[in-house]
Amino acid sequence: MLLKEIRAIAGETLVLAPHDQAAENVNTSWFSAPPHERMGLSPEEVVSAFEETAELLRDQVTTLKHDGPVTFYVWHDQEAGQLRCSTGSCHQNALPFGGAYHLTSDLQSIVVEFLEDRAPGAIAWGQLEPFPFPDSPEPVTGEIPVWVCDLRP
Repeated sequence: MLLKEIRAIAGETLVLAPHDQAAENVNTSWFSAPPHERMGLSPEEVVSAFEETAELLRDQVTTLKHDGPVTFYVWHDQEAGQLRCSTGSCHQNALPFGGAYHLTSDLQSIVVEFLEDRAPGAIAWGQLEPFPFPDSPEPVTGEIPVWVCDLRP
């Protein structure tokens, strides 16, 4: 099911609106698959589906004759337990993330992290442990790894 959903992205209408991030948000997809479905997938299959999708999106961008940058990108949202992807009319160093991220050419490691995420968005009752609440919160310093693909022809 996950592979079909990834490939289906290329069949959707691509919205490129450089000055309207809200309009481009329709290009964002998120995938959450139950652990039993994830165990049946290999990272190579998922990576291949994303690479095929990127090529088909590149064809759409060519047809649209868009002049500016167009970037397809994939990341694992650990908090939501989802694998996400989006296409935007932005440079890869200006992706619309609210936090820190770093670019990677290693899509497979992002996919592996998602496939191994056995309890997306949840903690099993038996695994709950007391956690001391600090006097002051520590800043989050982790950067999200993001795989990018330039879609300009």
